[in-house]
Amino acid sequence: MGNRIKVLLADDHLVVRMGIAAIISFEKDLVVIGETDNGIDAVRLARELKPDVIVMDIMMPKMSGADATVEILRENPAAKVLALTTFGTSQEIRKMLDAGAAGALVKTSSQTEIIEAIRSVAAGRHVISKEISNSLKVAPDAPKLSSRQIEVMNLVAKGFANNDIARILNISVNSVKDHLKNIYTILDVSSRTEAATIAINLKLISV
Repeated sequence: MGNRIKVLLADDHLVVRMGIAAIISFEKDLVVIGETDNGIDAVRLARELKPDVIVMDIMMPKMSGADATVEILRENPAAKVLALTTFGTSQEIRKMLDAGAAGALVKTSSQTEIIEAIRSVAAGRHVISKEISNSLKVAPDAPKLSSRQIEVMNLVAKGFANNDIARILNISVNSVKDHLKNIYTILDVSSRTEAATIAINLKLISV
C-alpha cells in the first residue's frame, strides 16, 4: 500500500459505506482497508488493521461512535477519527469531539469535502463542516484571547501536540495545558477540535 492513507469505514448504512469507498477508490493516496456496520467491530478492526483514519458514523448499533472513538484512541492515540452524521444534534457531535474525533462532516458533504477532510485529519489537522459548526454553540460577541492564547490556538489548529507547542513557544507543557483550559472556558467548548473550529470561524486565528 506504500504511503497511502489507510481508511476504515464504520457506518451502519451500506449505501454510505459503498459511496465513500467508491470515491476513495479513485484517489491514488487513499485506500479502504476495512468496513463495518457497528461500533464494536470498528474497535476490533481498528486494533487489527491499524488504519490511519477511521470514518465513523455517530449513531451505530452495539456501540456509539463516541464510545468506539474513546476505545480506539485509548489503544492507539495516533489514530484519527472523522465523524459522520446525518442530522446529529450538537450534543451528539460534542460527544464525538470530546471523545477525541479530529473532525466531523455531514453525510451530504461533497465528494471533494470528504476526500479533503480525510487527508486533513490524517495530516493532524482539525476539520468540521460549516453545517456542523453552525449547530455548535458560538458566542454572539467574539470573545477575546490573549496574544499567547492565540499563539497556542494557531498551533493547535495546525495539529501540534502539547509537547510540540511547549517546545515551539519555549514554555512548559503545564503552561500549555493551563492556556488550553482557559481557552476552553473563554470559548465555552470542551475539546481541541471544537476550540480550533470556533477560533477559526470567529477569525481569532487563521490557518
